[in-house]
Amino acid sequence: MAEAGGGTAIDELIALMARLPGLGPRSARRAVLHLLARRAVAMAPLAAAMAEVAASARDCVVCGNLATADRCTICADPRRATGEICVVEGVADLWAMERAMVFGGRYHVLGGTLSALDGVGPDDLGIPRLLARVADEGVGEVILALGATVEGQTTAHYLAERLAGAGVRVSTLAQGVPVGGELDYLDDGTIGAALRARRPL
Repeated sequence: MAEAGGGTAIDELIALMARLPGLGPRSARRAVLHLLARRAVAMAPLAAAMAEVAASARDCVVCGNLATADRCTICADPRRATGEICVVEGVADLWAMERAMVFGGRYHVLGGTLSALDGVGPDDLGIPRLLARVADEGVGEVILALGATVEGQTTAHYLAERLAGAGVRVSTLAQGVPVGGELDYLDDGTIGAALRARRPL
């Protein structure tokens, strides 16, 4: 059924927007109506930016981050050559680390985690490229910033074993009570991880 007052192209735009994460049919309709009401200042620039990104976006040949050139801005920045590589599962995790502004080194995007059930092995991820980087770039520390899931921890243990003879320090993010967190609101796994990672005060 066509949207009230809409045409085929508008219906198609709403349907495409509704497929985006966090947007359902109602939110997509509101977003499209907003854009249509401001075609010159909102819709046209958005369409131009999307077309440009669609034509130019690619994976960084070094770390796997999204970029518009062969090397992303992080890998191209000589100030980020600290000898530290932070390994993340996906680009969203890399962006989250950058938002926190607490890490000044470089990254490596695996593109997923090891999963025997899904048939995802080391060669399906960016693991061989990571091992080559560690050997070639004079890396002193590899920080495994992977999720606290079974797959994430399996991948972390596998990487730690593969890097054991590489002469680099391998570390992982601390897990436990978040800043501002109250014990009553935390799940049992988080509380357990926090207790095991306790340190002297």
